[in-house]
Amino acid sequence: MLCPECGKRPATIHYTKIINGNKTEQYLCEVCAHEKGDVPTFENGFSFQKLLSSFLNFEPSFSEHESRATVKHQTLRCPTCGMTYNQFGKFGRFGCSDCYYTFRTHLEPMLRRIHGHTTHRGKIPERTKGALKIRRKLELLKEELARKVQAEEFEEAAKIRDQIRALQEQLEQ
Repeated sequence: MLCPECGKRPATIHYTKIINGNKTEQYLCEVCAHEKGDVPTFENGFSFQKLLSSFLNFEPSFSEHESRATVKHQTLRCPTCGMTYNQFGKFGRFGCSDCYYTFRTHLEPMLRRIHGHTTHRGKIPERTKGALKIRRKLELLKEELARKVQAEEFEEAAKIRDQIRALQEQLEQ
């Protein structure tokens, strides 16, 4: 497909613009897209760190509320490696494994926004799918059992205990 603007080069950029609910689509070559100025450019190239920084709200702050949040991020520091939350935003990676625990309260909302949840839910190989499902179910049941015992709901706890035993027997087979 040729660029409809110049009619010379192939249209390699698909640009969708939505303004007040009106959707317009354009197919342009790179030269025409840059000339129009509607298509964003990455002057220094695209980097994962820039993308991550945008998710972590490391954009320059302009309001008083945002500047206070920035100061809070600057003072939050990992006790093991000394990395600050702002440094994490700049580099896009942690300094040590303890950073995950130190910055957890800031990471969970971001992960929930990106993935929809905070636990890994990757693909499961078919040959281990059944055993992994049983193990996950066991973990959930054990947590539920601990809550029932803590709440002194012993009849419910006994039912859950029996379910756990049945699942453990399935795993052993």
